[in-house]
Amino acid sequence: MKVVVKVGGRILKEGLDNILESVAGLYRSGYRVVFVHGGGDVVTEYCKKMGIESKFVVSPSGIRSRYTDRQELEVYVMVMAGLINKTVVARLERREVKAVGLCGADASIAEAERKKRILVVDEKGRKRIIEGGYTGRIVRVNTEIVETLLKQGYVPVVAPIAIGDGELLNVDGDQMASRLAVGISADALVFLTDVPGIIYEGKLVRKLSTKEAEALAQKIGFGMNRKVMLAAEAVEQGVSRAIIASGMVDNPVERALRGEGSVIES
Repeated sequence: MKVVVKVGGRILKEGLDNILESVAGLYRSGYRVVFVHGGGDVVTEYCKKMGIESKFVVSPSGIRSRYTDRQELEVYVMVMAGLINKTVVARLERREVKAVGLCGADASIAEAERKKRILVVDEKGRKRIIEGGYTGRIVRVNTEIVETLLKQGYVPVVAPIAIGDGELLNVDGDQMASRLAVGISADALVFLTDVPGIIYEGKLVRKLSTKEAEALAQKIGFGMNRKVMLAAEAVEQGVSRAIIASGMVDNPVERALRGEGSVIES
């Protein structure tokens, strides 16, 4: 069984060892796991240490994302492909899991188009167009190296950096996970978060069709709406199911695969 696990946000700092113990359990049970990580908060932390102000923008559809200029791209690559990626690899190896750290630029795993200009909504609610910076949208994945590693018994650990026209680009980690899950025909795509799943009107939404998920994504807050849309998109493109669940519980990946959290199926 092939599973793509995406981890980011607060749980990357506070619940990482617990999640990796869960991944190690799956690995020992014969699952083939791809681990995709985010780490924007850590990038922001190191930008601050280096005197660089992190910038964020909001799209007309309400999605908040990092705005990456040349200076911040350098910090982004150092932290994502370096510090975070190799920390995850080291902690998996400590658990006797064979792991290989990669980013989307390696073997052109993820090819992206640089966003030349982007439409944003400013703090007063006005729409305006700004230069796109070094942020990309994934247009193609090449999973040969990922599939080879999985077959050889390795866990690929992938940082959300893509390549486009010979440039490194910041790409969304959730998008990276979704595209890779489709590319390897994963049995499950698991987004681990700091909440139990999709919360709507104060209640946990346990099961959704892709159409229900797409409709609900228009009604929920920043961050989660993107996960929901990408989860639904992955299922529509062949992934058996996508689960959005808590990474702050014991055995989080196994529990997500048992259906705890919000499950999206066709």
